[in-house]
Amino acid sequence: MLTIQEALSQGTRLLDDERIVAPRLTAEVLLCHALHCERVYLYAHSEEPLTELAWIHYGRYLKERIDGKPTQYITQQQEFYGRAFFVSPDVLIPRPETEHLVEAALKYGRNSRMAIDVGCGSGAIAVTLALELKHARVFASDISPGAVKVARRNAETHGAKVRFLDGDLLAPVRDGSMDLVASNPPYVPRTDEPSLQREVRDFEPEVALYGGPTGNEMYGRLIPEALRVLKPGGWLIMELGYRSLKPVRRLLHSEWRAVQAIDDLGGIPRVLVAQKVP
Repeated sequence: MLTIQEALSQGTRLLDDERIVAPRLTAEVLLCHALHCERVYLYAHSEEPLTELAWIHYGRYLKERIDGKPTQYITQQQEFYGRAFFVSPDVLIPRPETEHLVEAALKYGRNSRMAIDVGCGSGAIAVTLALELKHARVFASDISPGAVKVARRNAETHGAKVRFLDGDLLAPVRDGSMDLVASNPPYVPRTDEPSLQREVRDFEPEVALYGGPTGNEMYGRLIPEALRVLKPGGWLIMELGYRSLKPVRRLLHSEWRAVQAIDDLGGIPRVLVAQKVP
């Protein structure tokens, strides 16, 4: 029977041979998942033998990762804004870059009484806003019933008061009812599909990934909808694709003011902020 140290070394070699990014860290995460332990346990108990059941689970997780399945879908967990969120193949895996959107929403929407996360996916944005904007009523919408189920689970786990709406974009929302509309819409051009990492292309949900032929089609639908549901002076905050800034700016006409882009840590325009003219 292999020890924990030997199992970790063997898993690292297997992942490295398959050119998996960060093979040691990935092996640690998968072994922790098999053992239901924290990473420190692996080194504090490195000479302990791995049980047969743990070895079976660990071996399966390694194979899934080698076959391209993202680690987060294997462990069913991803951290976002300092909190652990449940994820499944029904939702996109929350990215660190989306925290820029949350920070912008907390800044510009700090006085909001009514806020909505459009296309909520895992609920990471909606749950975070509900917990951080304690005085706001937070709503979340998604066209995918599977995504709403995942988001609802995350809201319950974190004790966040979020009202979930099934529907396409802002269709279920009343005119002039919102102070803040936040969204990380699908923005990957369909033409980029062949060049995507297989972890993204083969495993993440297409409905939450592709924004149309150019990737900007969803913005063209979302912006007029946001104009309809926002109160005068309300804020629209959207995550951008890496080539979206100029075409999306052109969609914001005279009904909008205070339009500005916020760069991510790599200097790429990541978030677009706009205020409905009072």
